[in-house]
Amino acid sequence: MKAVLLRVLVFCFVLHLCCVSHIAAENPVLRFSPQWLPQAQFAGFYVAQDQGFYRDAGLDVEIVHPRANGNVVDMLESGTVDVISQFLVSAMVARYQGIDLVNFAQLSQHSGILFVSKSSGGIENIDDFQGKKIGIWQGGFSEIPMAMIGRYDLDVEWIPILSTVNLFLMDGVDLMTVMWYNEYNQIYLSGINVDEMNTFFLSDHGFDVPEDGLYALKETWLSRADDLKAFVAATQRGWDHAAENRNYAVELVVGIMRQAHIPANAAHQRWMLDKVLELQQSGAKEMPRWQLHPDDFHLAVTILKDRGQIQGEAFPYGDFFQPVFHGGQ
Repeated sequence: MKAVLLRVLVFCFVLHLCCVSHIAAENPVLRFSPQWLPQAQFAGFYVAQDQGFYRDAGLDVEIVHPRANGNVVDMLESGTVDVISQFLVSAMVARYQGIDLVNFAQLSQHSGILFVSKSSGGIENIDDFQGKKIGIWQGGFSEIPMAMIGRYDLDVEWIPILSTVNLFLMDGVDLMTVMWYNEYNQIYLSGINVDEMNTFFLSDHGFDVPEDGLYALKETWLSRADDLKAFVAATQRGWDHAAENRNYAVELVVGIMRQAHIPANAAHQRWMLDKVLELQQSGAKEMPRWQLHPDDFHLAVTILKDRGQIQGEAFPYGDFFQPVFHGGQ
């Protein structure tokens, strides 16, 4: 009798596994790549996957991070992934260069880029930038800061930064471009107090161009609109859950970072999560959640034209931004 019961239990277990596998196999696979290595900038995606929100939406989402020297636009173009997150200006340049991608959800609504200097350096206002050395990141981080300096007609020396804030800490540069949610806090955690830094937010000087958005090739947008809509809805659930359960979200992020053998600091990841959530708020724009405001698009076009990265007639707003989901505030 015991042997029969055991066989029945084994059969039921195997049948359950087969059913689960069958259901999973029916869910379409969507491969998503954030534009950088694991960190709290992408917490909502991790939470959506960990909580089963993508599965609930009928998707089997694979999160594929690029290498540190990788380019997610290349991954998208080659078909390695179906969806990427990317800075608005970087995606617009790629579109102008011939990659037929569309923005189907604009996550961030405000720029997180700022210049920072040490208070001891005597840089109190923008005019004090004249003749100074400014450390700057490449690939999406440089266009807007350089446009702002050009608008003020300042002569500065740009120093390329590949990684870390060490050059700034050692006074190798007078100022540095940083992200509000990332390098600014790294500098603070390195021992420089808030009152020992001067900050110059691009958003305070008419250059409030938002960054992170979701992109797919036009052919994917045409053929998989329902999947993209489900992805956005589930991702919003992920970000909402992260906002309501921040300790859990940070713990999840730190675990993912450690699995990827990336140094993880829970305090820094908490700062990053808090600031990224702030940048997602539309504020005075009074528009549906995760939509790209036409004014932001046209400001980015103007900046890229002034820098010569877009020449002649630019693609229209309605052709570049094609949302699949109109979420509420």
